[in-house]
Amino acid sequence: MTLTQFFTFSRHRRLRSTLFLRDLVRENSLSCNDLIYPLFVQEGVQSRTEVPSMPGVYQFTLDLLEEKIQELKNLGIKAILLFGIPSWKDELATSAYQSDGIVQRAIKHMKALHSDLIIITDTCICHYQTEGHCGIPINGGIDNDVSLDIHAKVAISQAEAGADILAPSSMMDGIVAYIRHALDESGYKDIPIMSYGIKYASSYYGPFRDAADNSPAFGDRRTYQMDPANCLEAFREAQSDIEEGADFLIIKPGLPYLDIIRDMRNSHHIPLVSYQVSSEYAQIKAAAQNGWINEKNTVLESMISMKRAGADLIVTYFAIDIARYLLEDNR
Repeated sequence: MTLTQFFTFSRHRRLRSTLFLRDLVRENSLSCNDLIYPLFVQEGVQSRTEVPSMPGVYQFTLDLLEEKIQELKNLGIKAILLFGIPSWKDELATSAYQSDGIVQRAIKHMKALHSDLIIITDTCICHYQTEGHCGIPINGGIDNDVSLDIHAKVAISQAEAGADILAPSSMMDGIVAYIRHALDESGYKDIPIMSYGIKYASSYYGPFRDAADNSPAFGDRRTYQMDPANCLEAFREAQSDIEEGADFLIIKPGLPYLDIIRDMRNSHHIPLVSYQVSSEYAQIKAAAQNGWINEKNTVLESMISMKRAGADLIVTYFAIDIARYLLEDNR
């Protein structure tokens, strides 16, 4: 006689007993269609510069892009998020919207190589503005409305170069409405906007400063990025961006803000994008290099957590690694 004869209970393990059963009842899955790969393009020739705090992440010159884009294509990754590192900066971020700017040239170059590649452009000015801010500094503060004018110029120049999707990331009030109007007036009504609508003033962005050379020269970004303590504010930001014409909504960072992704999924039907940011990447890399974790399993679990929370797409520096993992597992 055993204890189980005296009471009944559910046997949930029945559906976990074999690999095929687990696959059969899996609620969320990951594919290359879910991935967006961040790509950094710099001025120069025959140069591939590794980001010190992000092992395996590089800044590429234009002449080296063909090999990288072919690698993405071979792995089934269809979309990139493009960042530019210009050769010069000024107070009004002029190099951000020049027709021969680094991003504009990179778009044209990549489209000539692979016209079906989805190029999403980071539509911001922090990489190009002398003080490293996402808006124009005036009298010690960031002027919202002057910044909107500059961002509209950046948006039009990226659209003219051939960008498929624009991703305004400055968190200026009214940025989506302003860019949407500028695009429509210039004949680009069909270009979607992937808004960084919920972007927190996070300590998880540190290594990205190395990659994009955009550390603020004074102060910080807390007057325009969101307070990590706030949740209801995310609802207000999301609602504004959707009403202003956003086609996608980015939540950034990803893993520390899974609750926000779930809240947005429960409240809105717009496609959601989770951004697994630089420190999320760097922490996993560092722990794996020290032998403390299994990199593949940890990366894939972090991806599934974002999908489970409600993300449709994920921006991740691990995109190439993930694509390889998926190919290995399907063999």
